Amino acid sequence: MSEDSTGTADVPSASGLSGNADADKMSAVPVKPCSLVMSQALHHQLTTEARAAYPNECCGLIEGVRHDDRIEAIAFHPARNLATTSDRFEIDPAEHIRLQRLLRGTQRKIIGCYHSHPDGEPRPSDRDRERAQDEDFVWLIAGADAPGTVVPAAFLFRNDRFHPLPLA
Repeated sequence: MSEDSTGTADVPSASGLSGNADADKMSAVPVKPCSLVMSQALHHQLTTEARAAYPNECCGLIEGVRHDDRIEAIAFHPARNLATTSDRFEIDPAEHIRLQRLLRGTQRKIIGCYHSHPDGEPRPSDRDRERAQDEDFVWLIAGADAPGTVVPAAFLFRNDRFHPLPLA
């Protein structure tokens, strides 16, 4: 994480990434502008999970609903990280299937995943780019450092690219 991280409870927008090399690989805005709505309780849960997993990556699935101009995160479902190295995440497929079954018959869906980048920036890594495949899938990434500062940023994977998704 950069040294200028404030560690405040404010949830910064991913649009602040413009001007860096990784952001240049991403479109400035999604094809259809929208935002990810995430409650303070979910922000707190993400922060708690990222801190608890440090120096490993935390990971989980995002339950939510899609609206015309926003994507609403309703619940985070922590998942067992099957990755064998600390700088990777792999969500247990059994957790994905379990949650899909749980959500059948409801308006809610798995809208995305979340994970942390210990001592890293809250933006898609090369590995994230390699593994992304589901169209319109939300990727919520939390940069986390040793002192406990956690900074989240959201991205929408669409048309084979990550698009910054403002947090609301």
